Amino acid sequence: MGRNKIRHFSSEEKTKIVFALLKEDLTLVELSSKYGVTSKTLQNWKCQFLENASIAFDPSKVVSVYKEEISTLKHQNDALEKALGKATVERDWAVGKLKSLDLLNKQSLVRSKLPNLSKARQCALLSIHDSLIYYKARELSGC
Repeated sequence: MGRNKIRHFSSEEKTKIVFALLKEDLTLVELSSKYGVTSKTLQNWKCQFLENASIAFDPSKVVSVYKEEISTLKHQNDALEKALGKATVERDWAVGKLKSLDLLNKQSLVRSKLPNLSKARQCALLSIHDSLIYYKARELSGC
């Protein structure tokens, strides 16, 4: 009743198995049982192999596709770095401004209905203890 371990095949192993399948010395079922792989998986590997066989004769095509993809990812990365830098500068500016506020103004900034920011997190960002939001001071009765 133990689980069968999932076996991972390297690309070299898959290629060797597909070549054996293409030779047709053994049937699909025989290869399947020999390597412990389902027949459907072997058929998928064979289709994938045949679809990509043209790459072996034109490797520059693959290189150009990867170069384009790398270039696109670099542009996306640069845009994200700029956005992160801008957000960091804006956050630092806001934190500096918030530090100059007094306690009552900081308390008044805390809102209960912010969707992605809890009251506790708001208090942490404002550097105040969250008990100050919930605590209501009572007036002292005169003696």
